[in-house]
Formats: sequence, C-alpha cells, structure tokens
Amino acid sequence: MEKPDFADLVAEVIASLPPAFARHLETVEVVIAPRPSREQRRALGLKPWQTIYGLYEGVPLTEEYDAPAVITIFQEPLERDFRTTAALREQVRRTVLHEIAHHFGISDERLRELGAY
Repeated sequence: MEKPDFADLVAEVIASLPPAFARHLETVEVVIAPRPSREQRRALGLKPWQTIYGLYEGVPLTEEYDAPAVITIFQEPLERDFRTTAALREQVRRTVLHEIAHHFGISDERLRELGAY
C-alpha cells in the first residue's frame, strides 16, 4: 500500500469532525510544518531532545474572544516516530484532535484525566 500524503491525513481528521464542532473552527487555520521553529521551541521551553507533534496558538473559545488561531501539525517528528501507515494515521488523528481540544479550552491536565494521553 502506498503511503498517503501527510496533508491528506490531516485533512481526513478535519473532514471527519461532526458539524457541531467543525463550525467552531472557522477562525482556526490548520498548517503543516516540518518541525517546530526555534521560536516555538523557545516559547515552550523545549529541551533539544524533546519533541512535540502539534501546537495550538490562539485564545480558546472558553475565553469568549473571537480571534484567529493556528494549529500547527509537525510532519517530521510524526513520520519519524510512527513508521507504519496505520500508526501514523492514528497519531495524526490524536494530534489534530488534541490541538482542537485546546481551542475548546481543554487543558493538557484535563486531557490526561479523560485518558486522552
């Protein structure tokens, strides 16, 4: 089986969202970057050996501030750590949904409580 295009994997997740959720993403731009930028790594306080798969930058909906937000999905670490198509597809899904959860105001701590990690 041919490896799917990475952008197609991200698009699949977004297309699969229920309309009730998708309509809240109109001001969210989803982008794909090779890896976190130096500025993003610095802002997050990441050590050289640490990696992330995605990043939400914006104001969550719970703060009632209608502003554009950006979700960045980092292709290189995902493809490096998840070598099979099935594993990559699943982790891309988890990553995109994780970052969307942040847009809805759900913290990493709450995601842990919900078993999303």
